[in-house]
Amino acid sequence: MLRNKPSAGKLAVVILLASLSSNLVSDWSVPRDARAASLVADGGPQPEGGGTPPAATYHTPLAGEAGSAKVFGYPVQIPALDRGHMTSITFGGSLLDPKQADTRGLPFAALWLRRVWENSRTRDLVSVFVNELEYDRSFGNLEMVGHFENTTIPGGRAELVQNREAKATSQAWGSLMGSLGPGLRFAMAPYQVDNDLRIQLLGRVGYFYAARTDETGASQVLPPDTLLYGAKLRVRYDNMRRNLLELPHRGFATGFDLDYISRANWSDLGTSGNLHHGNPDYFQSTGYLVGAGGIPGLSERDRVFGSLYGGTTLDNRGDRYNAFRINGGPFPSEADDLARVHYTGIIFDDILATKYATASLGYRRELTFFLYLSLIGSYLWADRSTAAPNTAQVEFKSTSGLSSTVSLDTAFLWNSEIYLAYAWESGVIRGGKAGNGLLLTWNKLF
Repeated sequence: MLRNKPSAGKLAVVILLASLSSNLVSDWSVPRDARAASLVADGGPQPEGGGTPPAATYHTPLAGEAGSAKVFGYPVQIPALDRGHMTSITFGGSLLDPKQADTRGLPFAALWLRRVWENSRTRDLVSVFVNELEYDRSFGNLEMVGHFENTTIPGGRAELVQNREAKATSQAWGSLMGSLGPGLRFAMAPYQVDNDLRIQLLGRVGYFYAARTDETGASQVLPPDTLLYGAKLRVRYDNMRRNLLELPHRGFATGFDLDYISRANWSDLGTSGNLHHGNPDYFQSTGYLVGAGGIPGLSERDRVFGSLYGGTTLDNRGDRYNAFRINGGPFPSEADDLARVHYTGIIFDDILATKYATASLGYRRELTFFLYLSLIGSYLWADRSTAAPNTAQVEFKSTSGLSSTVSLDTAFLWNSEIYLAYAWESGVIRGGKAGNGLLLTWNKLF
């Protein structure tokens, strides 16, 4: 299992600002539009198309739309929100039983913002050591896309074997990558800020580095620091409508990435363990499908939702430095976060895999217009990284597991939202040992 391994002195900084930012926090930092504290007028929720609904018909308040409702008999007003200009900050933490290796829990934080103007847009996720920034300039349906991302978490990361750290596998590594290229973007029904079809071809240039730690074994061969360059084809489609807390309500989203990367100095390394001479370049493909909808015979308060994710590294050219990072947290909902592979059983850290497939199916009940209860089951298969027993070598083995999650999403005071979840997982994240976990996040919308 990939994990941060900071010393006690570095623990607060590394945990708070870095550890789960790139994958886990990206969905936690998405604003789920909690505005219950400011609701004050009379009436019933308004249907999307306007007009007056029949008295017996209930319509779930949708993201960005003004409306009205009643809570315990009291009338409240739901103000409209410009979803093209949003900023939020997320704080939270997880608690694990039993521990994942030596880790009982982890706090985290991240800043998220989205700005959509007439001819440009930006979407940024900032957490110091792990960041993702994008700016797109449009010329009608044609656009120029600029993207930057980095994973530069300090401290070493070690693999697990039977839920114990193989300390000799500890290494520190990271990367920075900039991408630039043309794209096409077409607005799609229902024509919200996140509903579109995007086809983008990006040239990519970056830098990779690796370093030993105090625990790195003598037999560990580090890859050289090197330039990275390549190209990515990125396709996204989203016609999903979100509810008041930005949870998927109806519709679907799908997409895929085809990614080619060459590591300029990799062939100088030779062959050792999981690093292969003649393997300086690699080609990866990933895809996803996420959807939500109603349940025949039940009201709009009852929703079913699900997801499928898959990815592979061609010709088995995967290693721990280019492996996919599989993570969990809340069920993804924001358009740019949907491509992040999701397995709800993982509530701390991420696992590395050269191939994977995961599926989730959930049921959500709207207890009231600002409070939602969700039940989710997930399955994961992966060729994931592990430490070979009695050695310091890293290898990839096929594994699979199941998880179940019960969660609450609720609006809170000060224009914020709270997410609370309990998860059980059959053993993938702890090397065959089943376990439980709690996750709590607070998301403040500005």
